[in-house]
Amino acid sequence: MTTQTAEADFLTGGGEMAAMIRAHDWSSSPLGSIEHWPQSLRSIVSLMLASEFAMCLAWGPELGFLYNDHYARIMHDKHPQALGRRFADVWADVWSDISPLVDKALAGEASFFENLPLVTDRKGYDEHAWFTFSYSPVRDESGTIAGMFCSTYESTERVQTERALRDERERMSQMFAQAPTFMAMLRGPEHRFELTNPGYDKLVGHREMLGRTVAEALPDAVEQGFLDLLDDVYATGEAFTAVGMLYAVQAEPGGSVNDRYVDFVYQPIRDATGAVVGIFVEGADVTDRKRLERDLQSLNADLEQRVRDRTQELVEAQEALRQAQKMEAVGQLTGGIAHDFNNLLQGITGSLEIVQRRVAQGRVGELDRFITGATTAANRAASLTHRLLAFSRRQPLDPRPVKVNPLVASLEDLLRRTTGEQIELELVLGAGLWTTLCDPNQLENSLLNLVINARDAMPHGGKLTIETCNAHLDDHFTASQRDVRPGHYVCICVSDTGTGMSAATIAKAFEPFFTTKPIGQGTGLGLSMIYGFARQSEGYARIYSELGQGTTIKLYLPRHYGEAGQDEALPGLTQEHVTDAGEIVLVVEDDSVVRALIVEVLGELGYRAVEAHDGPAGLDKLRTMERVDLLVTDIGLPGLNGRQVADAGRALRPGLRVLFMTGYAENAALASGFLEPGMSMITKPFAMEALATQIRTMIEG
Repeated sequence: MTTQTAEADFLTGGGEMAAMIRAHDWSSSPLGSIEHWPQSLRSIVSLMLASEFAMCLAWGPELGFLYNDHYARIMHDKHPQALGRRFADVWADVWSDISPLVDKALAGEASFFENLPLVTDRKGYDEHAWFTFSYSPVRDESGTIAGMFCSTYESTERVQTERALRDERERMSQMFAQAPTFMAMLRGPEHRFELTNPGYDKLVGHREMLGRTVAEALPDAVEQGFLDLLDDVYATGEAFTAVGMLYAVQAEPGGSVNDRYVDFVYQPIRDATGAVVGIFVEGADVTDRKRLERDLQSLNADLEQRVRDRTQELVEAQEALRQAQKMEAVGQLTGGIAHDFNNLLQGITGSLEIVQRRVAQGRVGELDRFITGATTAANRAASLTHRLLAFSRRQPLDPRPVKVNPLVASLEDLLRRTTGEQIELELVLGAGLWTTLCDPNQLENSLLNLVINARDAMPHGGKLTIETCNAHLDDHFTASQRDVRPGHYVCICVSDTGTGMSAATIAKAFEPFFTTKPIGQGTGLGLSMIYGFARQSEGYARIYSELGQGTTIKLYLPRHYGEAGQDEALPGLTQEHVTDAGEIVLVVEDDSVVRALIVEVLGELGYRAVEAHDGPAGLDKLRTMERVDLLVTDIGLPGLNGRQVADAGRALRPGLRVLFMTGYAENAALASGFLEPGMSMITKPFAMEALATQIRTMIEG
């Protein structure tokens, strides 16, 4: 046995690092030859190598570096060159961050750090990483501090997961806050409130709910049997729907009781295994509708003896009620979400309009920023659309005759960018395809959802095929399917070569909130939206899939015996919109893309455009600018709304002309009561030609 081997007996076992330490040439290292290592160093190294936790040791005046197998995996490309080198050289990329901590340990003070962020170069590039570790002083035989000992683990994945969950929760909270209906998210068998929106808070009397169970927060609801309904939904996994149910709200014990009538659904939320983990509550306060129905019933009772004379009046009242119910459902789709979405549409249509005009003029040098603005707005609009559709099942579709092949072909570039280079996309568009009757926007959203699902099912690449054909569903086929009528259909088929689905997954795939994706990567609403669109279009959707063999989803839409309409060309800007007087227009808009587009167009037309990003900034411009020929302002602004800015501006500048912009369609309907002389309104999304015409008309008086 050599001296080197004999002196390394303390390295017996210990895995790969023990063997590497045993074979290493230590003669030129800061630690010196292994046979001269003191017993204290040997004992610590032996303990470190036997540990199942990531550990390292920096020893001696130059802090020579030793570590075990688990720590080697943390180091990535730094291993094995780091063995025996100076600790400061090994971690030079983070030395400015950790050197004070090392000095503290060498001064005799142990310390512990949880989720410390560091920018490391362990894999050939800089990356943000987080570590939880302790630094402890270690002593030699004389009791003198001879080095530093570290026990650690990398917490990067946990930190990133927690951040993703927090971001997802914030997005969900924002969506809840903007929704026109009341909503709540309950977690666990005890139904603990995780999220509520303003509509729900208003319904229950603004009580403290977050973090509390239904039994703790809403004793009045428990007494009326709502808790029993929740227990049943959680136990069975079957949704519960109520129409016009009475909820006697008693916000305070012994306080007044306020009778409300509600339409609502208790929808079970499932995890990736299909187990129920919570309940989503969504509904609307329909008290006014119920009172109208009750009044109508009373009127009917009184009119029995005069039915012949009042038949027409009764028919009109019933029609008014039906219209009120219809408008209530449509109205629930408007509000803050519609405002944000119309802002995004304005960014898209306006950017593309400028790009089209610049290309026609041969000015292609500055197109990137407009294309980037349109793309950014489009991506945000897609995300917002998915969430809007998920909670607007009563939205009436806008069915039109549609030729599916041109629609699919027009999406090809977008779909190829969505799938990426690893996936081969093939379009097989059937010849002589029939016309169908559906909402083309919903069809585009459905196709995009199916392509995204197929892409996610092929993380390592594959082939995605979109095929269209005519199909005839006969009596034999439809007899085995629920609520499917025989007849002629246009079939859109999306097939992938991905991971596929089990029979159990297929059975739940169309259920809302069911998803097999990890938390933060899917809402479980995509396929349920597609199924709902097909059923509302009097069509049908079906999944064919096997594990490891890929998935095919077929969307059947009924044949329409007619021709598809042609899109009308949008009017463009002309020389009539140009000014040579250099009038000054103040633009107050909080959406940066929309604001930039308007300022750009005004500049091209010869106006001097001054911009402000919110209400207070706009009012400050009105106070300091010498001349303002026209104020163009969005109504929904932060700080001060557009009407408040206009009123304050007119107090400073009597007779100031004001053009309001709004994403709320209902505001336009009420414009006659909202506007004063010298004011006008334009509704988003608008064509730039319409904006230019409106501005020219107002300035010219």
